[in-house]
Amino acid sequence: MKILQICSAHQLGGGEKHLADLANALARRGHGIFVALSPSSPLLAELSAVPKDNIVELRMRNSLNVASALNLARFAREHQIEIIHAHVARDYPLAAFVSRRAGAQLVLTRHVLFPMSGIHRLTLRRTARVIAVSQAVAATLRDQNIFAPDRIVLIHNGIDVERFAQGREQAANEKQSSKRLCVGMVGHLAPIKGQEDFIRAAAIVCSLRDDVDFVIAGEDKSPGGENRRNIERLIEGLGLAQRIRLSGWVDDVAKLLPTFDLFVSPSRSEPFGLSIVEAMASGVPVVTSMSEGAREIVEDDQTGRLVPIGNVQALANAIGELLSDRKQGDRLSVNAERVVRERFSLERMIVETEKVYGQVLRRL
Repeated sequence: MKILQICSAHQLGGGEKHLADLANALARRGHGIFVALSPSSPLLAELSAVPKDNIVELRMRNSLNVASALNLARFAREHQIEIIHAHVARDYPLAAFVSRRAGAQLVLTRHVLFPMSGIHRLTLRRTARVIAVSQAVAATLRDQNIFAPDRIVLIHNGIDVERFAQGREQAANEKQSSKRLCVGMVGHLAPIKGQEDFIRAAAIVCSLRDDVDFVIAGEDKSPGGENRRNIERLIEGLGLAQRIRLSGWVDDVAKLLPTFDLFVSPSRSEPFGLSIVEAMASGVPVVTSMSEGAREIVEDDQTGRLVPIGNVQALANAIGELLSDRKQGDRLSVNAERVVRERFSLERMIVETEKVYGQVLRRL
């Protein structure tokens, strides 16, 4: 199959990592993979298996950017593209325009819970399939009634399980040499990710024991860095500057996660929870809030611990209990790794996506 992936993102996030994994894996499986990116996109460095000649860089805002839309449609026709696949909402109208001009089938992936706009209702009538990355996202799509229910398909995000398992082995010696425990979270710095709840829970844990440090990994995408400043003020105000470290952006999270003794996801809303799956694959016990995506991934007291959203005391209690009972943490992490291999592997995601492509080409 000849597939054109479209993504105008200027920063790397869960959706962008998903696209890179998908494109690379499909290329390795022999498909003709083409990718349209914005100039200087960070995704360019991630597409190791996609031939450079198959990557086009152009300014993308939407289908009203006539020059870019026409150039991309011409690129698709010249390469006999069969499927146009877009991953970011602002790219959907552009992808719809290109698919019509090139005579290709349109596939979209929806990574978020936010409602779609009126322009999408007008421009996406010819969409062959919409892939939802979680049941929560699929339910949101059905409620909006933009797409026929039989065109909405659930395919959970998948990860390269072996890469995270290898990261665990590499970090084993470093963890053994340290007498201090480490509790960490990963996610861009924003109120919706729950860093403030994490910090307040850390304050409770630190008041009870002095052998635990905390790490917040992720970059601040807010204008002027206001989110990081708010977090730093809270840390200072609680007297935790020596116990909580802000690591910023992490290039290889597979190396970071195994250095944690416990992973925490305090998000107030999460369409899927990719970092939760990555932590589970890394053999790290997980404590997570009951966000939409987390409830699809974690079974309470079987593969992790679930706590109510925004309940700082419950979060602190769960952290403290798992740090004190390492056998319980080991039990949860063993169960969690098995579930990741069964339900959230990259191989499964690729096979299910290939099946969707085959269906749209056969007009099923």
